Amino acid sequence: METVKVALFGLGTIGTGVAKILLNHADRITRATGKKIVLAKICDLDLTTPRDIELPPDVLTDNAESIVADPGISIAIELIGGLEPARSIVLRLLESGKNVITANKALLAQHGTELFNAARKQGRTIAFEAAVCGGIPILNALATALQANTLQSINAIVNGTSNYILSQMESGKVSYQDAVVQAQKLGYAEANPAMDVDGTDAVQKLTILAQLGFGAVIDWKTVSRIGIESVDALDFRYAKELGYRIKLLAVAAQSEEGLELHVSPTLVKVDNPISRVKDAFNAVRIVGDSVGPVFFHGQGAGQLPTASAVVGDLIDTILGRTVITFNALNLWRSGSIPIKSPLEFFGKSYLRLNVVDRPGVMHEISGILGQRNISIASMIQHEPEGKNNDEHVVLFLTTHEAREGDLLQAIRQLEESSVILGNIVRMRVQR
Repeated sequence: METVKVALFGLGTIGTGVAKILLNHADRITRATGKKIVLAKICDLDLTTPRDIELPPDVLTDNAESIVADPGISIAIELIGGLEPARSIVLRLLESGKNVITANKALLAQHGTELFNAARKQGRTIAFEAAVCGGIPILNALATALQANTLQSINAIVNGTSNYILSQMESGKVSYQDAVVQAQKLGYAEANPAMDVDGTDAVQKLTILAQLGFGAVIDWKTVSRIGIESVDALDFRYAKELGYRIKLLAVAAQSEEGLELHVSPTLVKVDNPISRVKDAFNAVRIVGDSVGPVFFHGQGAGQLPTASAVVGDLIDTILGRTVITFNALNLWRSGSIPIKSPLEFFGKSYLRLNVVDRPGVMHEISGILGQRNISIASMIQHEPEGKNNDEHVVLFLTTHEAREGDLLQAIRQLEESSVILGNIVRMRVQR
């Protein structure tokens, strides 16, 4: 039986999960591929920390170059994370004739064009199912099963940390800060959760989905992004009154003017399946012109769900499926489809305003909105809570569809007026 030698870079949570599957369940991969899989080397800078796995002798090393230079290793799995040294290592692996598997969404979002050009030059492949939505096979679906479609839209919850935080806040039991602490204790959030809660992680994943779904090459830093830091318990109360839940939604939608891309807290109708996605789970709703709407739901993170996607890529690479898809899709090529300016988005919005409690305030607010062709769809005013709050009230508005540029100008004008105290909280309302 032919033997395939595999190397693994990074023995963190996901790397340990991959090693467990390769060492403890090698028979599964042998049955799937007809070849014997050997985990030849694991590279990690930390050689001393005890891990929840028993490794064969001489497998663990901190010498990356020894793996790069080994001609017997044909496939390398990169699970280091971050941009460097991951980028340099992947380029060296490709140059040495190895196929690469990665779960590094930041690396692909930032350096996808460079890495895929390098792979094509060397006649190698890069597989990356685990980079988005953990154990959900969404990238494979976009790359194969849905290729007969022209996609119309992707609406997705792709960050389990923020979804867990919002789910806990919606329960009414914890504040935003307490929910973040809970997420950290459970291992959903890092010590510094900024990239999860400010929407960066979701934007990077959205650009990968847009690459596969629409062929769009996008600088992720240009994508419109709003995080969940300003979401308050009051917002959940008002959303519930209107029949909505709040989710950090990543959206890619095709129109005649170009591709619309954004990530932001969004009010989603309670009868929409995506609104019922709780805790650290992910979900993706795709609409194609032939298939119609399809829905994917599952664990978007975690050791073994993500490791499952990595090993699935390994099997596809060994069987030759990856090279067929890699060459056919021609990913991260220059010459992308038009991207719609964020100022030209149209949609409904939710606004939370702290307003001065005096006559004529509503007339002034509606006047400023009206100047920008923004009409009010609904309004709820909550009485002040607690002491010393008798000089202002909290006002909740939803708007009819309006142009994004007009809405942002109206918000700036309102915040500069004498009737608004502090900043206005804005969220999108799903169409």
